[in-house]
Amino acid sequence: MEEQKTLKNLMEAFAGESQANRKYLAYAKKAEADGKINAAKLFKAASDAETLHALKHFEVAGKIGSTADNLKDAVNGETHEYQNMYPDFVKEAEKEGNKAALNSFTLAMKAEEVHARLYKEALENLDQTEEVFYYLCPVCGNIEKSVPEKCSICGAPGSKFIKY
Repeated sequence: MEEQKTLKNLMEAFAGESQANRKYLAYAKKAEADGKINAAKLFKAASDAETLHALKHFEVAGKIGSTADNLKDAVNGETHEYQNMYPDFVKEAEKEGNKAALNSFTLAMKAEEVHARLYKEALENLDQTEEVFYYLCPVCGNIEKSVPEKCSICGAPGSKFIKY
């Protein structure tokens, strides 16, 4: 029984540390924009520390499987987001007239569908040895396998995409 409580605690800690990572990155961006470089550096260091904590908790919880299993999990997660989670969020934002949230949810929903497709493709080509590059739209999170002229989701210029 105690082992189950510890697993639950590991997953709760993973979620909390993961959220802290992103929150501190957002704070770092704000501090940079405000010209507060020392605060920005501290937020970035703390963000990386929270990432280390989150990754260790996830590992100890036994949640990292084979690459194939991890890709299947990613397909399922992204598919849930674009088919179930975000459509409900979009409806609520529309109902409440929150245009900023509506736009945020809509862009994410469209990007998550692309992510699910790319994970499926990676799973199908898992033994491929030819290197593939991915390009991330820094505005909406869309991922392409080549630099587009402009993002197919949000219209951001392809020159802004980040190569992986």
